[in-house]
Parts: sequence; structure tokens; C-alpha cells
Amino acid sequence: MERTGKVTRKTKETDITAFVNIDGSGNYTINSGIGFFDHMLCGFARHGLFDIELTVKGDLNVDGHHTVEDAGIVLGQAFKEAVGNKEGIKRFGSCILPMDDALVMAAVDVSGRHYLDFELPLDTDMIGDFDTQLVKEFFYSFSDAARINLHIKKINGVNSHHIVEAAFKAVAKSFCEALRIDPNIRGVQSTKGVL
Repeated sequence: MERTGKVTRKTKETDITAFVNIDGSGNYTINSGIGFFDHMLCGFARHGLFDIELTVKGDLNVDGHHTVEDAGIVLGQAFKEAVGNKEGIKRFGSCILPMDDALVMAAVDVSGRHYLDFELPLDTDMIGDFDTQLVKEFFYSFSDAARINLHIKKINGVNSHHIVEAAFKAVAKSFCEALRIDPNIRGVQSTKGVL
């Protein structure tokens, strides 16, 4: 059974369509209109081994906030749809990822409950055309829409580009691990019997 999800969301601020295949090979077609954000999402797809198609038309004449936040919502919803009833998934995943001077930890629980703990201090306000405050906005909206528990913590690092990129890749690898099917798991990985 294919684990795929497709979601379209249109508001007065954004028009977004996302398709995800959890069991992909890291192929992507991504266009948000924000170069650095696209770079991060391409890395997310590649290192999570997710196939992602994402098109975003946002009110970039205002700023990038609505584009990034709403992209997180739509991607999170598409992943939630793709995961389905969560039967057989490992549920938990974690990764400590180095990228040059940066070292970032991410941990995921596909619990059906939203929580974000975000400790990723950055020394710069902008990376290219991307407002660094939007890193947290993306992961908040993504984790909320996907209904996952997500922890992201900078362990080390100075260069903001490296730190943010390490965060996206660490989350991708953690999420990939959590969503993998384990043949030894019967039903869902919970004593409650439901996630």
C-alpha cells in the first residue's frame, strides 16, 4: 500500500499544493519563491528519503511569513494523511547531525499529539532572502499539522546557514526513522492501542 498524501490549501494569503510519498527515494520538485527555504526543503526531502512536490504562491510582497507558515501546515497535513493509521511504524526517531561547525539534535514522536521544543539560537536575522525567525514558525506549523512531538536543539555552531540546514536534515532523518515500518510491530506502537 502506497503511503502518500496530497493536500491543497488556498487562502487570501497563499495558494499551496503538496504531495508527499513517505516511501520515496528523496526526489523533489519544490518552489516556494524563497530560495533558501527551497534549499532547506530539498535537503529535507533528500535526507528523509521522501518524495515531495510542493508549489507555493504566497504574498511575498508582504514578507515570507505566510508562505513559510502555510507551507508547514500543508506539508504537515500531507504527511499526516500519508501516515494513515500508523500501524507498524517505529513511531520514534532521533538524529544528532553535524554540518561543518554546526551540531544539531532532533527527536520525533509520531504520537498523534502536537508538541514543539525549539532551541536553535541564531546570530543573524536573515539568510539570503529568508527571515531566520521563520525557522521556528515552519517547524511549529509542520509539527502541529502532522500531529507530532518534535524536539530540535542546537548543540554547537556559529554559522546560521549551517545550523538551520543541520536542523532540517536532522528532523528529516528523525522523521524518516520514526515512519519506517517494522515487521515486528503489530498494530500501533502504544500500550493504549491507538496513536
